[in-house]
Amino acid sequence: MAKITINGKIFDVDPELTVIQAAAQNGIEIPHFCWHPKLTVSGNCRMCLVEIEKMPKLAIACSTRVADGMIVKTESDRVIKARQAVMEFLLINHPLDCPICDEAGECKLQDYSYKYSVGYSRFDENKVHKPKRVRLGPNVMLDVERCIMCSRCIRFSDEIAKQPVLTFTQRGTHVVLTTFPDTQLDNKYSMNVIELCPVGALTSTDFRFASRVWEMSSTDSICVGCSRGCNTHVWVRKNEILRLTPRFNEAVNSYWMCDSGRLNTFRTVNSQERLHSPMIRKDGVLVDVGWDEAIARAVSDLKSFKKSEIAGIASAFATNEDNYVFQKVMKEVIGTKNVDYVQHVEDDAGDELLIRADKTPNSLGTRQVGVRPAEGGLDITGILKGIEEGSIRALYVLEDDIAEDPRFAAALPNLQLLIVHASVNSKTARFADIVLSCSTFAEKNGTMTNFAGRVQRLRPAVATLEQDRAKDGFAMSRWDKFASQNDRWGRSVKKDARPTWRVLTAIANALGAKLKCTTAEEVFKEIAEKLPPFKGMNYINLGSQGANANAAESVSKQKVTA
Repeated sequence: MAKITINGKIFDVDPELTVIQAAAQNGIEIPHFCWHPKLTVSGNCRMCLVEIEKMPKLAIACSTRVADGMIVKTESDRVIKARQAVMEFLLINHPLDCPICDEAGECKLQDYSYKYSVGYSRFDENKVHKPKRVRLGPNVMLDVERCIMCSRCIRFSDEIAKQPVLTFTQRGTHVVLTTFPDTQLDNKYSMNVIELCPVGALTSTDFRFASRVWEMSSTDSICVGCSRGCNTHVWVRKNEILRLTPRFNEAVNSYWMCDSGRLNTFRTVNSQERLHSPMIRKDGVLVDVGWDEAIARAVSDLKSFKKSEIAGIASAFATNEDNYVFQKVMKEVIGTKNVDYVQHVEDDAGDELLIRADKTPNSLGTRQVGVRPAEGGLDITGILKGIEEGSIRALYVLEDDIAEDPRFAAALPNLQLLIVHASVNSKTARFADIVLSCSTFAEKNGTMTNFAGRVQRLRPAVATLEQDRAKDGFAMSRWDKFASQNDRWGRSVKKDARPTWRVLTAIANALGAKLKCTTAEEVFKEIAEKLPPFKGMNYINLGSQGANANAAESVSKQKVTA
């Protein structure tokens, strides 16, 4: 270990660290633009200049390695004047775009201008003008006038995304960020440069001009696009998700997130196809009904079949809590042995960075909570065959659009009863006799287990009409209550969706069971008490980073869907 002194305080640090890393580990902020802990050092912004005793000049903290006995000053008069000079140079040609810039409110240049600059400019000449609204690729827009040439985006493209298409051209104050001829920034991780950019030079074509950061709420959650379970922030305004951004978790996704996860996973939540209430089929047509009528109909219809004629298909898109209650209701309350789930694995659809071939967020967790056939029961292949042959006459499907598979689509008309939990008007829901409108990942509490066995939290970011939502971790404000019932123009749009586990509990109790869980947290408590992979876990100790299951099962690679 090396013993160094920073601003009069002595620290023991790893001698392999740089000054900026050592300071950060000990809670001391050294301002910087170009340095990033996951990228190589470029040392071109000069914002991290510090004073080191026995060095004749100020040194950049990002590339200066610590040494035993080193004495560092980050707030001396020389350092303060140097920072002010760096800020003055950066702002000379920077446009005054803060009122219209998407980065306003989360811009390092804006923050540092308040904190480290002198607050006025001595420059009274014409600013250098550069290209604006330049499409670098399908998802990223560039405003070159705002660029401070930190090169973070270039290094990310080269080193992390492995698509070296960005470069600087020209010289001096006329330097321009651009792509190489006949190329564009279109890799699967291109939108990470938006967060990497410390200013508003790189913005999202999807989110551009949609909202100010201070007008949105941010909720910690996870991406449900594949079995990686990347940690995310869900950004909501007027009860509508406007964007997803990556949240740091070194054990899962580091600082990154794929473009597909950002752009596609939340569309269901905002979809015009959302189901706003339960439905039952009357005279061949699905009609909206209340929850009491839907649950009563489900209970009545299920009672008319033999146990062996009923099958349940759980979902790797649903939470551990949903799947646990489902398999418990199917096996212990209804009494069927025919319980399984469909895996969605796309061969050659993964990569070495984040994206997984398994396109479900909770395949491992679904198996760990007990979703498998009871002894002598049918697995997913057997269930499909039973439907085709007529031995399975009633099917209960949980949050999975199994009709996307042509084999299921052809077989479902053979059923006499199909109950479906769905959040949108899916292909499977159109075949159903009873549709139970369920909350999406952004509307409920729960957990999911990623491919590596890490159990992670979902938290409600969007409000629904569920009356006891506050019990489930989401205290609705007046605006939440209004927005959950009205669209952006104030027109009534009731979204009466409920967590799947809660609906299943109501059905089970109507069938004579005595399930007592009233919150998702209570369901998870029971899971942790009964199932070894979750032993010792609770919502509190999972925190924002999750925790690895004590025993990680390997999930078989059976596939019955595209």
